[in-house]
Amino acid sequence: MSAPTAPLSRPSPANPPAQHNAPTLRGADPETPRQAFRRGMIQALPFLLVLIPFGLLFGVIAQTAGFDVSQTMGFSVLVLAGASQFTAVELLSHDAPVLLVIASALAINLRMAMYSASLVPIIGAARPWERALAAYALTDQSFAMAVQNAERRPQATLAQRLAHFWGAAVVICPPWVVATYVGATVGNVIPADWPLDFAVPITFLSMVAPMLRTWAHLAAATVAIGVALVLAGMPNGTGLLIAGPAGMCAGAAVEAWTEGRKRSA
Repeated sequence: MSAPTAPLSRPSPANPPAQHNAPTLRGADPETPRQAFRRGMIQALPFLLVLIPFGLLFGVIAQTAGFDVSQTMGFSVLVLAGASQFTAVELLSHDAPVLLVIASALAINLRMAMYSASLVPIIGAARPWERALAAYALTDQSFAMAVQNAERRPQATLAQRLAHFWGAAVVICPPWVVATYVGATVGNVIPADWPLDFAVPITFLSMVAPMLRTWAHLAAATVAIGVALVLAGMPNGTGLLIAGPAGMCAGAAVEAWTEGRKRSA
């Protein structure tokens, strides 16, 4: 689950998230945490259409690479990061040094640090154990949904935002683990011509496309994609580590230019 994404404006309590023509709730948010949890679950359901094939694919690949079921499940339960899991399994199957495997997996998952920084104004006031659990359950999908929820419901309380995040995480994380188990145990009966790998690009298109609402977002996505394609030959997906920051810099530059024009108008 790894791809460069458009940078998002970081909201703060003093400066609510930019709305960018998205529908927002005016005034106090009447939604209860239970309703927010249920809404997060419902909104996350479409991701299952791509997450389940993605998990099946990982289980099949791990099985093909010689991993047993317990090793495969250890990856999905402890790591819970598809792109890093695929990279680690591929490197281990080629007898790569363990340190290289760990370094590559951490490098690919470095985007989670950027996600966490963006979530600080949204759920950063939560208790330490809540933040620790959220860090474990943080995925590309739950991050995107949390940011979109904060933009559309700027008056939501911390309890409501956490409940929405966990509603999404409950739908996203357990099915990933279950799909991995199915792929690892019965992967040999899945027809080889089933295009399970379609899940990777479809997942990110479904997350990123709705967020491309401003010129800054479009610039960030365009630059990140361009740099990623140019650096596609770099080993172990390390080109993404350059493409991501390049896209963010481009988006920030366009946003600053746009704000400057507005102030001078």
